[in-house]
Amino acid sequence: MPQGTPLTPQPPSPAVSADAEPPTDMLHAPFNIDAERAVLGACMHSADVIDTVRSVLGDAAFYRPAHETIWRALLSQHREDKPTDPIALTELLERQGDLHRVGGNAYVFQLADLHYGTGGAEHHAEIIREKANLRRLLASAIRTAQRAQEPGADPEAIRSEVEAEMRAERERALASGQGRLNRFATDGWSFVKETGADAEPLWGTREKTVWAPGESLMIVGAPGVGKTTLAHQVIFARLGLSQTVLEMPVAPSRRVLYLAMDRPKQIAKAMARRVFDTDEAILRERLVVWEGPLPATLDKEPDLLADLAAAHQADTIVIDSLKDAVSTMVDDSLAVAFHNARMRALRGGVEILELHHQRKATADAPRGQRPSLDQVYGSTWITAGAGSVLFITGRAGDPAVTLHHLKTPTGEIGPLDVTHDHVRGTTTVDPSKDPAVLLRNAPSGLTARDLAAILIGGGDPERADVEKARRHLARLVDGGLATRADGVAGGAGGGQQTRYYASSRHLTAVG
Repeated sequence: MPQGTPLTPQPPSPAVSADAEPPTDMLHAPFNIDAERAVLGACMHSADVIDTVRSVLGDAAFYRPAHETIWRALLSQHREDKPTDPIALTELLERQGDLHRVGGNAYVFQLADLHYGTGGAEHHAEIIREKANLRRLLASAIRTAQRAQEPGADPEAIRSEVEAEMRAERERALASGQGRLNRFATDGWSFVKETGADAEPLWGTREKTVWAPGESLMIVGAPGVGKTTLAHQVIFARLGLSQTVLEMPVAPSRRVLYLAMDRPKQIAKAMARRVFDTDEAILRERLVVWEGPLPATLDKEPDLLADLAAAHQADTIVIDSLKDAVSTMVDDSLAVAFHNARMRALRGGVEILELHHQRKATADAPRGQRPSLDQVYGSTWITAGAGSVLFITGRAGDPAVTLHHLKTPTGEIGPLDVTHDHVRGTTTVDPSKDPAVLLRNAPSGLTARDLAAILIGGGDPERADVEKARRHLARLVDGGLATRADGVAGGAGGGQQTRYYASSRHLTAVG
């Protein structure tokens, strides 16, 4: 829609409001009336939004004078801790003598009815601020053109005036909390203590995190190994329809936007396995599905992901699949551009789950063989920017597959042998690879090397495998499920490795 083309509700008529429109010489200036209406309406619905958008808007940001008047009335109410609903607002405007000039009760209530949601208010405020900055630059250019056409105009004087205005504009932008050089800057203490670095995981535990807040989760695998099956379980848990996936807790989400770009009909069919009539209200309210290609690829429009989240008030986005969101996966520069899009959304508080493919040449690797990040299709920058990467190995359609955690926010999970129930759309962990179960079934106990050999499927474990097994056992000890018998150093009679045993409490609990 062209800028300035109004949507309902209609703006105040010039016959009713003498200052409803800006001066004639600015009629073609950049503006977005719909964004102004959206912000004012959101502020009427929630006074907390005022604090969010105030620092973004700055001074004199609204194009329509009536909107500026309403905004100042909102600020006045908020400063005095009074309601900002349209009833309270019209009372204040009437006392000030401004109600008729802004379009009367009808227009104020129409603004309140334009409920785009409070989640996108900050983004709409950014649009208003950007247009205001452009209008200020345009006004300066008009003044310069007018001065240049005056009789006896002095080029040097005009140039000095323009340079002074530009310096003032630059200083204003730099001093503003919303200036592009400092908008996302924060002091060190706030960065360490207040940015959510110590927040609870979205999926998993603090010790073994699968999906950390503020970091994307990528699920990789060949077609048919259950990427979508696993992702849907996480999504439904985020919606509150379950609490755990693979026996690990999942934090709830407010609203999920699912970008079903790759075969949406199959995605719907896969979801239907877990959907019941009792889920209708939740799915209608908290799950939004975008079908087919995006308006543009994310490497070309890095703000698109954040814009989509704001437009649908979503705090979680699922990209299915990654190849459909980027022009090409193998170009490093485009991969970096995609990562910028990913980070802009994450910076806005949106959590991201990405489904992706592995390289075709590695699709037939043995199930138990541990994959590596270079087996993920595309530029290395795709995985470099991800917070967590899960890689599923197995044959297409096989219910038994292996889940590897190749990139970890904290402790590594697995490798986990898991089984898909293709009828119900569920995935369960094979208990034969659960360290707690293995230890419980070993009367003579296990060393870290013993456990490592079992977890990798036999053979001689590498040092890294042994260390991972040792961490598994240490966590069982910390949780009271195991005891530790320290080994002894080698000598003439040889050494003895540290051995772990299931605790009597654990044996009793399961026996």
